[in-house]
Amino acid sequence: MKHGPIVRLGPSEISINCYEGGLRTVYTGGYEKHEWYPRLFGSFGTISMFSMVGTKQHSIRKRMLANVYSKSYLQGSSQLKAVTRTILFDRIFPILKDYASSESSVEVHELNNALALDFITGYIFGVPAGSNFLQEPSLRQKWLSIYHSRKIFEFYIQETPTLLSLSEALGIPLIPKWCTTANEYMENWGLEACDKADENISSTDPMTEPVVYRQLKQALEKHLIATSDSEPSEKDLAQLRLEVACETFDHLTAGHETSALTLTYLFWELSKNPELQDQLRRELRTLSPNVVPPTSGASPKLPSHKSIDALPLLDAVIMETLRVHPPIPGIQPRLTPADASLAGYHNIPPNTRVNAQAYSLHKNDDVFPNPDSWLPNRWIAPPGSSEIDEMKHWFWAFGSGGRMCIGSHFALQEIKLVVAALYTSFTTSVVDDQGMEPIDAYTTRPTSNKLVLKFGLA
Repeated sequence: MKHGPIVRLGPSEISINCYEGGLRTVYTGGYEKHEWYPRLFGSFGTISMFSMVGTKQHSIRKRMLANVYSKSYLQGSSQLKAVTRTILFDRIFPILKDYASSESSVEVHELNNALALDFITGYIFGVPAGSNFLQEPSLRQKWLSIYHSRKIFEFYIQETPTLLSLSEALGIPLIPKWCTTANEYMENWGLEACDKADENISSTDPMTEPVVYRQLKQALEKHLIATSDSEPSEKDLAQLRLEVACETFDHLTAGHETSALTLTYLFWELSKNPELQDQLRRELRTLSPNVVPPTSGASPKLPSHKSIDALPLLDAVIMETLRVHPPIPGIQPRLTPADASLAGYHNIPPNTRVNAQAYSLHKNDDVFPNPDSWLPNRWIAPPGSSEIDEMKHWFWAFGSGGRMCIGSHFALQEIKLVVAALYTSFTTSVVDDQGMEPIDAYTTRPTSNKLVLKFGLA
């Protein structure tokens, strides 16, 4: 706000905060990713699609997976419908009914993490091979504790790799040894999920089908055969197993954290706005059938995704939550090519690190008046509104261009269904929202890591 749309942060790093000559040029113009990505997001001794620096390598992997994450595929997927019915009707509704009946205080951020993990692992691996953290609180608490324990050391991996290597060489490591144990636990858990999914790879039962796992493994096997002069060796197949494990682990970690954070902040905002909560409930009850707890003996049904997508207030509430509380507010580094021009500056040296970040893009008050306020109605306007189009240009919760989040449609479909399930039948109010300010990190969370709400029957 003080220095304009482009700022030099250091000798070879700049930050941009504009659409024309900035966001559009860098992220839809083919600027390559920075080595920051594989440093931070590698696992199993390899890297995932998200971490791949080169555009060609990324494009090959993306073609393998784009279909199963496309909006049309997700909306017609019998497997995802089976996952959704299991999680909503068998797992979360009984929990919500107990909370509402007892009028007890509930910490919902951990619950949202469990919910999101069960959704994404059920789709990747099939329900039997996925997590059931909603019904296994002690296991989810252990998993989440180990998963998050390593995050305080991410800065050193991201920004000071030379210092990190030097400290290890001197025998004074910046990252403690127990982090290695934590990493091993997470990788073993991911490999176990893959191996369970592999047992069901030929299944046609919608509950059991490992949709993403099967698509990825078969595509990688086909690519390996096409690019080899001989039959794949045991070493090749072992490496392929790690490639699959790395890719699927990246999907489930990114997929659960971001959706859980969005749900937590959305519940918080609605719990502070009971009138808007009532408006949303009235809109949700226009769905046919409603997303409600099943009656005894009845076969639960879901409304069509097209009818859910047609609800303007639901969409506005989600969009505004993602704008004000982006789950990934941090930088998305790219490298400038030769003779780059950005935001009116020319001849920027090649290999300069250039970043944009949702946090600041979403605070442009020329595009989002009163940007720090949560105002869902800003997203409701007549079709073709120029204001809405401009806001969508600047909206960056999922990135943009050829390397934007491949799971954006999955996340939005999941979040809409969960919000419909909760607010059609239940009310929420705040009990304890101390520490809802976000931490300063690439992927954020509330500083308190909790939100305590009270549930009631609507």
